[in-house]
Amino acid sequence: MTYRSMLVALDAMPANSARINIAIALAKEFEAHLIGLAPTVAIDVQPLHAAAALDDYVARQSAARLAQATDNAQRFHQRCEAAGLPSFEALADRLTAPESLAGHAQCTDLLIMSQPDPSVPGHRQLLADLEQVLLGCARPVLLIPYTLLEPVRVRRVLVAWDGSRESIRAMTDALPLLRRAEAVTLMHWRDLAADNGPLKRLDGVRQWLAFQGVDAETHDTVTSVAVGDALLNEAANLGADLIVMGAYGHARWTERLFGGVSRALLQSMTVPVLMSH
Repeated sequence: MTYRSMLVALDAMPANSARINIAIALAKEFEAHLIGLAPTVAIDVQPLHAAAALDDYVARQSAARLAQATDNAQRFHQRCEAAGLPSFEALADRLTAPESLAGHAQCTDLLIMSQPDPSVPGHRQLLADLEQVLLGCARPVLLIPYTLLEPVRVRRVLVAWDGSRESIRAMTDALPLLRRAEAVTLMHWRDLAADNGPLKRLDGVRQWLAFQGVDAETHDTVTSVAVGDALLNEAANLGADLIVMGAYGHARWTERLFGGVSRALLQSMTVPVLMSH
């Protein structure tokens, strides 16, 4: 198993340039085909009430947003050419990010996106869009911290495992990266009252990783703090370059919400995080 094709999200955000550099470097490392996808930005029509004015506004805004997406795609194409990337393509899509990225990701092995920068306008909507992509995406998503400017280095990897289907899927999806790592730590957190059923399978998971060519060190930790905070603390202690974890959500009224661990990582990540749902 390897990554033969990758998809990187394109936009006009400050992190876009670094994200493209990271995607190009990964594509070269894995000799993968790289697709740059520029979705359009959603149109806010709430202030308008008259039908004629609404139709005209939507038409003008749609054209402007598609033009911006096309420009983002063209710039990506130029960057790939300049970098000497052997295989790539650039796409502009009329669809907005959640639907566009989740749909196109079905035809790739890895989707590369950025953590939303809390200082940019519309941060809350960007975070909501990212959550929709994570929940609807059939492929793993590699999230890049908005502060990261250098290529992703995979030397020490922290794998968060809780016995869930999502955590196993993330581990499986990350195998091409795990096999390149110098050290892999498989972590399980629990409180004293937690069911120890998953803990009994920890050695079995380590053995499965060994069958896949990954030598992992296992740790079971009893913690009284939130698992998201414990995970971030452990990543810092280990000097991890990458976190691998499952992303999960549940329906509540008409919104999709994340579990506390996933949301904590989306808001506070300091290293790249590979998530699978």
